[in-house]
Amino acid sequence: MDKDFIKKIEETLIQVGLRIAKRGEGALFIVGKVEYKPLVDQTVPPFNVIGNPKLLESLALMDGAVIINGKGFMEAYGVRVKSKKVLKNFGTRHSAGISSAVGENLVMVVSEEDKKIRILKKGKLVMQFDALQKGVEKSVPKAIQALESIGAGTVGAVGTSLLLPAAGIAFLPGIIFFGSVYYLGKFLSKKFK
Repeated sequence: MDKDFIKKIEETLIQVGLRIAKRGEGALFIVGKVEYKPLVDQTVPPFNVIGNPKLLESLALMDGAVIINGKGFMEAYGVRVKSKKVLKNFGTRHSAGISSAVGENLVMVVSEEDKKIRILKKGKLVMQFDALQKGVEKSVPKAIQALESIGAGTVGAVGTSLLLPAAGIAFLPGIIFFGSVYYLGKFLSKKFK
């Protein structure tokens, strides 16, 4: 899959997620393949999420997850994803998210409680956005660049799946990067100076 295309999907999801979080609502986006069960009739046909973020946003507000395929098309909405893992101190949306963050899947959880967006890859928390941080929208393109450059490989290779915000690194306003502090720090200090 084209890296620029993936970046556009990620940026669209984060911008939609920021709007949802600022209103104090939650959502779950899964890009990739996962088993799910529809909770609502699937009356909206598949569409390109990059070309129609407003429709994506309205569908994301329903209970359940939004599934997006690798080509950037919404495949299903309002679906239940079976949780196989529990993310301690978080609710069912986060548990479904961490359970879905397998293989090459990209998962984005929008929390209605703390108004944060969490990006999960390969079963690990990779990045967190604070929707209430002033100017966070301006940091999204650089965060996407970092997400694609470091990927989950950096996080997974060292085996330090840290879920504590204090263990993350914040180089951009409102954004925390998680994983190997040494490798992330080395990469990010070069990239954003």
